[in-house]
Amino acid sequence: MSSRQDEVPKLTLPSEAARRPVIYDVTRIVTRALNAAPNGIDRVDFALARHFLARNARAREALICTAIGPRLADPDLALETIEGVVSLWREDGDAEEDYVYRRVVEALGSKDSTVSSLARARKRPDLLFLERNWRAMRRWAPHLGRPLREAPQGAVYFNVTQFLVDRSWYVRWLTARTDVKPVFFVHDLLPIEAPEFFRAREAMLHPRRISNICRYGAGAVVGSHAVARRLRQYAAEEGRPELPVCVARLPVSPLFLSPAEPPAALDGVNYFVVCGTIEPRKNHLTLLNAWRLLASDPAPPKLVIVGKRGWLNGAVVETLERSVALRPHVIEAGGLSTPGLRRLLAGARALLMPSFAEGFGLPVAEALAAGTPVVASDIEAFREVGGQAIDYVDPLDGRGWLQAVRDYSTPDSPRRRAALERNKGAVVGSDAFLATIEEFITRL
Repeated sequence: MSSRQDEVPKLTLPSEAARRPVIYDVTRIVTRALNAAPNGIDRVDFALARHFLARNARAREALICTAIGPRLADPDLALETIEGVVSLWREDGDAEEDYVYRRVVEALGSKDSTVSSLARARKRPDLLFLERNWRAMRRWAPHLGRPLREAPQGAVYFNVTQFLVDRSWYVRWLTARTDVKPVFFVHDLLPIEAPEFFRAREAMLHPRRISNICRYGAGAVVGSHAVARRLRQYAAEEGRPELPVCVARLPVSPLFLSPAEPPAALDGVNYFVVCGTIEPRKNHLTLLNAWRLLASDPAPPKLVIVGKRGWLNGAVVETLERSVALRPHVIEAGGLSTPGLRRLLAGARALLMPSFAEGFGLPVAEALAAGTPVVASDIEAFREVGGQAIDYVDPLDGRGWLQAVRDYSTPDSPRRRAALERNKGAVVGSDAFLATIEEFITRL
């Protein structure tokens, strides 16, 4: 098991003179105001965009896809849009300002089953939300930018989301600018390895993305050694066995490292949290089947599903909307803010993560950082993130998940106490994330 003392040592950021100019791709990030809350990729994108577009940083540029193809954009304008999206999501605000959080707390604390059954809490569009969306679209839709030939010599082009990387016309400019070093963040190869969990189109496009990364990339950044190993195998098959790969463990928000008190209204309330988009590989159905049986217990726990509805989720959605047995006990929370999630984790019996496959598992790292026990699938990514701190259950072991929930429902149960004790030595994230990437791109 890793301990906090075993973490990668802190790195020193390269000096200003040693830093390469960076062209940061903002094509996806400036549209994210259209979403009610960020996902894991968004959080990584925002952290890196703020770093590389900062006004006191090195020579910097933004790249955006326009009506006439990829072009350079004003980095100050891009940074202003990004900060506006972050403020709209209230990622650094007070949980009590979050409508979804307040609605979930009300449902968890109520003894009236009709309150829980109606608690599909989602962020509601308001005038501010609509006005900022309109402003963003009005600002960027007609934007034509500047030609890519004006990009700084020897710059790094950084694409963190793989957005449009499957389109050859989007990355072809790199062949004319051999001085520019393209770096791509590869979050996972799951649509290639497990296409059954994704829409058919995604399973078709992802191989194109990774192939273009192998063809054009001067380097790739990944969040885990598990993804690094798979990417190196794929790159070798594509004729790029020498592709440099940097492993930069994803950091958790400082919010999860700070003490937080659970809501007073939830004192003594027996509830669990599962966090992730409702899609097949997250395996929500195993938990819902367990809760069907738990519903007949004398005092059944409640389950908060944090995440939006994704794809290929018909069975889960039908169960959530039509199961009379589950309605009083399962709360769906879409658009929950990060402060809201932090407060809910503070009072939860455990975070449940029954995923079939993951590239990293940021909610696991966040829960461990917050001191919340984690029961998760026995898969490679979670083993890397949590080591021995996690209580592992096979994702197909329905009875195992049922027993785990029953065991953790008692706050001072031996199993839960053991998990809390193991959590004290868990690696909760690396503050060397940015420095590791900076060092990598400097050495390219």
